Amino acid sequence: MTIVRALWRFLVGVKDALVLAFMLLFFIGLWAGLSARAPLSVPGGAALVLNLNGSLVDQARERSPFSSLGGGTVTREYQTRDVVRAISGARTDNRIKAIVLQMDTFLGGGQANLSAVGAELDRFRAAGKPVYAYATAYTDSSYQLAAHSSEVWANPLGGVFLTGPGGENLYFADALKRLGVTVNVFKVGTYKAAVEPFTRTDSSPEAKLAEKTLLDTLWSNYIAEVRAVRPKADIPGFLADLPARVAAEQGDLGQASMKAGLIDKQGSYAALSEALIKKVGVGEENRPGSYNQIDLNKYLAASKPGTRSGGDAVGVVYVSGNIVDGDAGPGSAGGDTIAKRIEETLGDKSIKALVVRVDSGGGSVLASERIRAALAQAKAKGLPIVGSMGPVAASGGYWVSTAADMIFAQPSTITGSIGVFAIIPSFEGSLKQLHIGADGVKSTPYSGSPDVLAGLSTDTRSLLQSSVEDIYRRFTGLVATARHLTPARVDEIGQGRVWAGSTALTLGLVDKMGGLDAAIAEARRRAKLPADSRVVDIEPKPRIAFAFLSRFLQRDEEGEQGARDLVGKIAASRTMRLEAATAGALGMLEHPSVQAACTECWAWTSAPAPASDTLARAAVVARLVR
Repeated sequence: MTIVRALWRFLVGVKDALVLAFMLLFFIGLWAGLSARAPLSVPGGAALVLNLNGSLVDQARERSPFSSLGGGTVTREYQTRDVVRAISGARTDNRIKAIVLQMDTFLGGGQANLSAVGAELDRFRAAGKPVYAYATAYTDSSYQLAAHSSEVWANPLGGVFLTGPGGENLYFADALKRLGVTVNVFKVGTYKAAVEPFTRTDSSPEAKLAEKTLLDTLWSNYIAEVRAVRPKADIPGFLADLPARVAAEQGDLGQASMKAGLIDKQGSYAALSEALIKKVGVGEENRPGSYNQIDLNKYLAASKPGTRSGGDAVGVVYVSGNIVDGDAGPGSAGGDTIAKRIEETLGDKSIKALVVRVDSGGGSVLASERIRAALAQAKAKGLPIVGSMGPVAASGGYWVSTAADMIFAQPSTITGSIGVFAIIPSFEGSLKQLHIGADGVKSTPYSGSPDVLAGLSTDTRSLLQSSVEDIYRRFTGLVATARHLTPARVDEIGQGRVWAGSTALTLGLVDKMGGLDAAIAEARRRAKLPADSRVVDIEPKPRIAFAFLSRFLQRDEEGEQGARDLVGKIAASRTMRLEAATAGALGMLEHPSVQAACTECWAWTSAPAPASDTLARAAVVARLVR
């Protein structure tokens, strides 16, 4: 019988192997067939349509091909670099006559990334090509982009409603107390507000002061950017007496927006389409109201703007999302994943310089140091390292940036937050409420420490606090060495304080104002490369299986739905903010470790919450308090 069973298992194994081999060959053949399709072409005299049906990010997360099968909402992410490359390519492409920004279902993006796209739109217009923006209702993010248009259109049922950065956060101290949960906090930094949701019922005066200073700077930068491209748009005056202005127009926000110089025309999208037909001609579909156009993805696939092959290159290392230990896919900064990619790059002799692009509020200290050390190794091999800060480069994100020879930031970059903390929840109160005891035998005073059942001992608390203070000294030491400042000066501007990029420049935390393009240009200069040398993105690659199945299983992106009217957009924006704040809080409790993180940074921007395993749970909590 034993021989028969072994033979049977062998035959079953052979059968399974043959089935898998057949399926693999089938899908490879299918993939090859799809890849052999006729190449896309760009119609002559067309409009490039940027239908940003989702959010703008530095690095898009890998989307499961099955994520949209359940009928739920799936947020699409557009990489800023792709949008910028498309606009830049279209500027000199004789086949493209105009750009259309379809902003109806745009969910936002970091202020710094929006500024980068806006600057590219300005260059497109300077080439004599118009930009048209359309939305039913404009909020902060969508209007920041739309302001760079030649004409801003709004649906007659909509208008412009700007709120500025800021809003409420959630504080769990009372709820945790009722549950008998003790949150043991070890931190350095007077302004390190990341732990306050667990220790307070409201924001501390120090945190409010720091936050007010930051948000006022971000809002001033926003107004200055809009005023530079639309001088007639008086945002402060418009908001100062908004109810009166709208009441004077019998509740018509669109008319009030138009009279304030914020929008140029009111009309349906069909009306804009008719105007575009006169500019670019009738679309190939020959449908009524269809104008000659090509969308972002098709344009990128057909023209591959801004790319070239062969020759020496600048490598761009992306550190996006939460910095976590181990490996992680795109949109989350796995310390091991990024470090390995940097180390692999050292074997590529064509890479002559590196740009480290950071869009992260930080996370694990160990993972941050893993990435920084890999960059330091590259520097030791003679590669120039230039830092480029995106919407957020704080805490662990700033830790990583200290490896750079020069750091570029944008005026609205959120950076700093030089501070360290650790959180360990213990449940002695919960056990008491449940009448459960905790006892045992110890071989040393530290056996079982930290004791999350009976509570942390005084000695354990002392050791953990000393460890956090030591890491803070290391952090400030890294900054002092990299920025040529004294440790005392770093401590003075550190302490967990968060700064806007424009302020960070005056403090010496960054070197120059500029976006990713400026950092790449500096890297080329330091490596003595020509201005048109190629750029290589160094980042985790999406899994082939996901990319393949997505072509069959995901819904048509243009058909995705989202809030379009003013009320829906305001509600969606508030929910996204709460999800960002709650995801950070839950993530710290679920993965306790020493952190250099600015979890509140995501809530201060108009960017969506970073990738997180806790995002689904955060969404539930956020919706409960809506």
